[in-house]
Amino acid sequence: MTVNTDVLVPMTEANQNFSKVARLVDESGLAVILKNNKPRYVVLDFAAYDQAQRQEMVSAAADQLIEENLEAFRELAK
Repeated sequence: MTVNTDVLVPMTEANQNFSKVARLVDESGLAVILKNNKPRYVVLDFAAYDQAQRQEMVSAAADQLIEENLEAFRELAK
């Protein structure tokens, strides 16, 4: 995964200046908080999080539907 370096915030800075983290999220959609110089946490805009959750739910439902009807799909593919 590629991370935009403009959205990286060290943990100490995030603790001291959370408004900077919030501003980054408002501008970029997310902020990545570093712990020991490694990406550790992601702060997302709630709308982006909600959309990702919905996509995950749809994907899981589609996978379940395919799994439950795999034989019928194979028969139709002949």
